[in-house]
Amino acid sequence: MPISRIAVGSPAEAGQADALKAALAEFISVLIFVFAGEGSGMAFNKLTDDDSSTPAGLVAAALAHALALFVAVSVGANISGGHVNPAVTFGAFVGGHITLVRSILYWIAQLLGSVVACLLLKFSTGGMTTSAFSLSSGLGAWNAVVFEIVMTFGLVYTVYATAVDPKKGNIGIIAPIAIGFIVGANILAGGAFDGASMNPAVSFGPAVVSWTWDNHWVYWLGPFIGSAIAAIVYEVFFIAPSTYEELPSADF
Repeated sequence: MPISRIAVGSPAEAGQADALKAALAEFISVLIFVFAGEGSGMAFNKLTDDDSSTPAGLVAAALAHALALFVAVSVGANISGGHVNPAVTFGAFVGGHITLVRSILYWIAQLLGSVVACLLLKFSTGGMTTSAFSLSSGLGAWNAVVFEIVMTFGLVYTVYATAVDPKKGNIGIIAPIAIGFIVGANILAGGAFDGASMNPAVSFGPAVVSWTWDNHWVYWLGPFIGSAIAAIVYEVFFIAPSTYEELPSADF
């Protein structure tokens, strides 16, 4: 059972060289991902006079996020596991694949990476707005929470199936591709409704830089619930206890 494998870890772990290197890798991966993803929306706005809320804008956002996440996961995989998302880290924690201490290091690094990416975008674009995530007209906060739960479930389930499961074999580059694809597909499904975050760090950076916090809690609660459900379902039903391997705490 995943709950029985949850580990808090030692405070000393936060000062270990490998943990700090992993956190730095998460910072860089999130910076790369958010800069490309958020930046693509800003570029589309500039080219279309702030008309990114169109079918073409949605497709552009999905493509940019899918490609950027593929790269961000790939470059971080061998160092930190390539989480690039506090919800993915939470799912790994629930499944017993990372300690709470290291999870907190990752969360700090991921949030800082997103904020720095948005600050760099704001400066390099001459002060353009880094738009915070928001709900579409007629969509309630709890509707959006359900959206985020389902989309993040799909994301973290994909992470478990392609990167965490000990039976996955040597599938190499398939995991980052699959993870990028599910995020891109979910943006096509949910982007028009609540922005399709699936990632609290992606929502946090633009919110800080634009100082816009309307319904921001949605983009934490939904992804964390969806992540936990995916982790528990996959651990309980598909990772048999006899197949558990001793995995490094930061590496899927």
